[in-house]
Amino acid sequence: MCCNQTPSCCGGATAAADTTMTARVLEVRCASLLVCDCATGQQVQVNTADACCYRVGECLCIHYDGAMTTSLPPQISASCIHRV
Repeated sequence: MCCNQTPSCCGGATAAADTTMTARVLEVRCASLLVCDCATGQQVQVNTADACCYRVGECLCIHYDGAMTTSLPPQISASCIHRV
């Protein structure tokens, strides 16, 4: 299924240690998205092989392991992404 929308991922059964970010897509790249975190207004690069499934302006719920680089922009690796 495109865009990581597997039943175990986006059906509410995510890993207990997952962190969730709600964000709006600013830019679609080859293997990543540049998003704006709705909670903080911070731009974040989301690394995902499914980047091409999303469009600029979409609001996404992004699950990741909580690790974020200190680079500019900071980067995370998505374990699950679904549209809000």
